[in-house]
Amino acid sequence: MIPFYKYQGAGNDFVMVDNRATTYLTRTDTKIINRLCDRRFGIGGDGLILLQNHPNFDFEMVYFNADGTEGSLCGNGGRCTVAFAKQLGIIKESCSFLAIDGGHEATINAAGNWVELKMNDVNSITCNSDHYVLNTGSPHYIKFVEAVSGMDVFKEGGAIRNNTTYKQDGINVNFIEPIAEGFHIRTFERGVEDETLACGTGVTAAAISYALEHPGKAATLLQNGGIPAKAEGGNLKVRFNQNGHSFEDIWLCGPATYVYEGEIEV
Repeated sequence: MIPFYKYQGAGNDFVMVDNRATTYLTRTDTKIINRLCDRRFGIGGDGLILLQNHPNFDFEMVYFNADGTEGSLCGNGGRCTVAFAKQLGIIKESCSFLAIDGGHEATINAAGNWVELKMNDVNSITCNSDHYVLNTGSPHYIKFVEAVSGMDVFKEGGAIRNNTTYKQDGINVNFIEPIAEGFHIRTFERGVEDETLACGTGVTAAAISYALEHPGKAATLLQNGGIPAKAEGGNLKVRFNQNGHSFEDIWLCGPATYVYEGEIEV
């Protein structure tokens, strides 16, 4: 039996496993993890996260895509892991943890439901005629569109993710539409191979792209606390310092919510 916890951040949901005292799962348990993430035959989630001990950090986060493969950084997953660590009593209101792309800092409010996660700096951005490509811990394709609400994200995002350029390694595809305050975003996520209700690294990449595309508006929003992002599952906010095409002190901010816990036989 594996004890598990379920968390979601703006609709991005994860199966969380405390892997510290007992090793319930390892990086080679691809088939089991895939089954646990299955919404019909398992618990269901956009991914699974192991919280593990680490000698140099408060904890280590190991993230797996829903297909069971170990993934690159998951921003909302990181924020949910911080909330999980607080629930377990590992941390109080701040922490440092190790993820696949290195160390991260985070803060969490006293209620345990709002997490701000520091992302790694971004200095390499490819600007194309109709899209941006950048890595915010995971690779992202950002395209500005009109009427994002009416798009077939599964079809259009899947076509980009599986084209000859990206098919082998995959890429997360984000469609964003500027709105009165910030932008509305919808995401096709590799590893899930479908639209997800939110994507933290995608929102971060989109906010950076928004700042390049709409510098004046972005500057005003950043002065007021950050660039708001409307995802399908909830609202997030990103703030950073910008110097041309270099971005540092990047923070992904938003809700991280405990859903339920249980045990499952594997």
